[in-house]
Amino acid sequence: MSPPLAPPGWSRWLVPPAALSVHLAIGQAYAWSVFKPPLEAALHLDGTQSALPFQLAIVMLGLSAAFGGTLVERNGPRWAMTVALVCFSSGFLISALGAWTEQYWLIVLGYGFVGGIGLGIGYISPVSTLIKWFPDRPGMATGIAIMGFGGGALIASPWSAQMLESFGADSTGIALAFLVHGLSYAVFMALGVFLVRVPRPADRAAAAGGPSAAEGVRVSARSAVRTPQFWCLWIVLCTNVTAGIGILEKAAPMITDFFADSSGPVSASAAAGFVALLSAANMAGRIGWSSTSDLIGRKNIYRVYLGVGALMYLTIALFGDSAKPLFVVCALVILSFYGGGFATIPAYLKDLFGTYQVGAIHGRLLTAWSTAGVLGPLIVNWIADRQEEAGRHGSSLYGLSFAIMIGLLVVGFVANEFVRPVHPRHHLPAPPKEAADVQRQQSA
Repeated sequence: MSPPLAPPGWSRWLVPPAALSVHLAIGQAYAWSVFKPPLEAALHLDGTQSALPFQLAIVMLGLSAAFGGTLVERNGPRWAMTVALVCFSSGFLISALGAWTEQYWLIVLGYGFVGGIGLGIGYISPVSTLIKWFPDRPGMATGIAIMGFGGGALIASPWSAQMLESFGADSTGIALAFLVHGLSYAVFMALGVFLVRVPRPADRAAAAGGPSAAEGVRVSARSAVRTPQFWCLWIVLCTNVTAGIGILEKAAPMITDFFADSSGPVSASAAAGFVALLSAANMAGRIGWSSTSDLIGRKNIYRVYLGVGALMYLTIALFGDSAKPLFVVCALVILSFYGGGFATIPAYLKDLFGTYQVGAIHGRLLTAWSTAGVLGPLIVNWIADRQEEAGRHGSSLYGLSFAIMIGLLVVGFVANEFVRPVHPRHHLPAPPKEAADVQRQQSA
């Protein structure tokens, strides 16, 4: 499947909607916490076990993005979106079979392994193309698309809750909900497959303001992973994601636990609404904060994500159970930083390594997300389970895990301070045609 070149006159503003159709679908992953309580009740699981499909999906996201990044660059966005469609939808269908037969390992295999591959390939499928279409505003462009991944749960959370209410929260109802998800997302993602286009060299040069600006620094993916900048950003992304995903994966039961002993406990529908609010903050942060990074710079915006994020976690740990609005506002800020970090990282990579193989570099960096996908839920769920076994309840289930998150954010803040421009020894020479264009401009 050859990459579809844009015809003359093609508007670059048609590419973000193509990316959104894929990212809004795979963003359903952020609504997994809605399925946790029904699965725990229907299949007799604890919190750590019910988090396993989500954790494996995030692990496979990072691994498939890392190993498939070069294939995405070579084969183009249409191929990548097609692979994502097949894997993500198939994952739901396998999970539906697992729920129907009460075989939990099939849900782990389907949603976690097969669906996770769809997550990874789908996530990176439009990134390189968007940066090439929008070299003048990379933060905004990637933010528009990647906000779809953050906003997917805004649709999926109430939709999933409604289906579980209509079909029932037993294994049969869960199976039907998975089935509807798989079929519906296949149709929706197909829109992106047919709409996406890659820019011609003339389009890229025009968008960048001239041929000499179209490429800039050129660092290969193989060279990038040998630089300290790559590994500093790996730590930055891993710590920021771990802190955000720790709340997101357990959002519904967490807010219920925090106010279980208060005069106004949180109902299941209100908890699902809280998940939707977090999704909205996640989505808004992806476009808002990443666009802001075009103005104030990538390093400065990550100082905000990590530094202010640590303060928000500290506020929840100390005062979160005293008032629902305070808890909700702090959680929304943390999730906006979480989403902003994802949307800003491709532009940060573009600034450091250029657009030459930015999709492949981005894919390799997403192994940090795989690590965080294990760490975040594991820290929060395992500690909460152990604290509950010790007889504790309410907000005391999360005090230790929140302290760990604060420490991780501080580590990420320090790593961001070590990021510097990439040494010229890692740069590739400009292609002959581009070098000739630069020479002509300099002699003009």
